[in-house]
Amino acid sequence: MTAYQAGIAKFQEAGAAVFGISTDSLPSLGHWAKEHINATFPMLSDFSTRETVKAYGIMLPNGMSARFTFVVDADGKVQHIDEAAAAIDVTGAVTACSRLKH
Repeated sequence: MTAYQAGIAKFQEAGAAVFGISTDSLPSLGHWAKEHINATFPMLSDFSTRETVKAYGIMLPNGMSARFTFVVDADGKVQHIDEAAAAIDVTGAVTACSRLKH
């Protein structure tokens, strides 16, 4: 998420909104978002139900989620997916958002 905060202007230029979703509890997520990255985008917790990670098919057997980045268009269709180390690098997501803008 640190890279997404650092690159937030690139997403704004593309007309995209950034949301972070985690299986961490709200207190843990809130502390991390504020104290470590100073997030200016919404950080959402999927701690209690895991509905989001289940719906996207990224829940691991231990109940946590794998690291993914999804670019979803205005119609709710997934247009781009990055996984693991690629999900930490904003390049793919920024490129996908820029393509959707044009």
